Amino acid sequence: MKRFSLILAPALLTASPALAHLNPGEHGSFAAGFTHPVFGADHVLAMVSVGLWAALLGGRAIWMLPASFVAAMCAGFVMALAGLALPFVEPAILASVMVLGVAVALAARVPAGLGAAVVAVFALFHGFAHGTEIGGATALSYLGGFAIATALLHAAGLGLGLALTRWLSPALTRALGAAVTVLGASLALG
Repeated sequence: MKRFSLILAPALLTASPALAHLNPGEHGSFAAGFTHPVFGADHVLAMVSVGLWAALLGGRAIWMLPASFVAAMCAGFVMALAGLALPFVEPAILASVMVLGVAVALAARVPAGLGAAVVAVFALFHGFAHGTEIGGATALSYLGGFAIATALLHAAGLGLGLALTRWLSPALTRALGAAVTVLGASLALG
């Protein structure tokens, strides 16, 4: 049973492109948008890391990092819908996982504004990817879905980071950052 679990776990953590996103025609545009970041390991890891880093930074970073990510992600989405070009989208998304993981692992102490700017740059690429994969979804409903899902993933990371940092040890939050970095590297190599 243990061997089966070791084989099954990585398979459950990744989704093939055909199974990664809901069809808006069958499930609605909001549901398609909501599930888009939730079913992509790269998106989940980056978005939870934003919350973890915000928790480690504390103060204004607690709301600035998630808010700037969501706002910039929406801007990236609009850029894609407008037909603008943004090079290196997938490599930048993978880089976001690793950079944000390293920021958490090192508990990188930066001013809240700089942290917000870093996550905003990466968020443009995440939003652009959402925009290029909209399919037949209605733009506003799809945008609402992935914006809410993203905010919830940030909140999950923030809640976990605050709980670990305040009640157990910041080292545990940093260990999660290291794990995110390793998982990001495995996604890049896979």
